[in-house]
Amino acid sequence: MQVPLYQAKAEFFRMLGHPVRIRVLELLQDGPMPVRDLLAEIDIEPSNLSQQLAVLRRSGIVVSTRDGATVTYALAGGDVAELLRAARRILTELLAGQSELLAELRQVDPRRQSGAAVGGGGEDMGGGGGGGGVPGEPGARTGHEAGIPGRRAVGG
Repeated sequence: MQVPLYQAKAEFFRMLGHPVRIRVLELLQDGPMPVRDLLAEIDIEPSNLSQQLAVLRRSGIVVSTRDGATVTYALAGGDVAELLRAARRILTELLAGQSELLAELRQVDPRRQSGAAVGGGGEDMGGGGGGGGVPGEPGARTGHEAGIPGRRAVGG
């Protein structure tokens, strides 16, 4: 029985869903690289890199060649590089949208501009029942101080 296209796509993206695999593909965009150079660029154990390269090789997304003791990897086709560029464009747009939203959130609410928002934060961002300031006071605690995890920067 044939796998539906949407399921095949999901399996493909699942295969890409590891940071080391993505980093390897990014490095290979510039051309073939021997394993020793990949190891120098990616701070992981050789056995872990070997496992991730095997996944990429089995999927057909990279190819390997051996010259004596040196194994070199390369992208199997240019479409992978285009996919990574598309992902970068999409992430750039998403993060730009989040930046705009963050800037809007940081603006002082004109209804509360009469000095109530001295602590920054604009809206009541966590000053409620969690302690650390007067309950309900704007800016009593930032999201970070309240234990709300922040977003991590996206590299690449």
